[in-house]
Amino acid sequence: MRRGRGCIVGAMKRRHRRILALIFSRPTSGNIPWRDIEALFVELGAEISERRGSRVGVRLFGERRVYHRPHPGPATDKGAVSSIRRWLSANGVEP
Repeated sequence: MRRGRGCIVGAMKRRHRRILALIFSRPTSGNIPWRDIEALFVELGAEISERRGSRVGVRLFGERRVYHRPHPGPATDKGAVSSIRRWLSANGVEP
């Protein structure tokens, strides 16, 4: 199954590969706009749903995760980026 997801990463647009690289960069970036992370999820085949308040539901890899959309600024906090990195890595999606 990892092989199939790796093919998806190879077929991604450069913009999405760049965001994926930022997610996996060390030290963890605190400057990734949430809208870019949402676009990456959609590129990977996720279903995005609005939840209460600033919460966003993401269904991907047969799992549902809930994240908090940052406000008032657009940048995703480092804790969320680390969580997303672990989730993607556990499912074979890496740059």
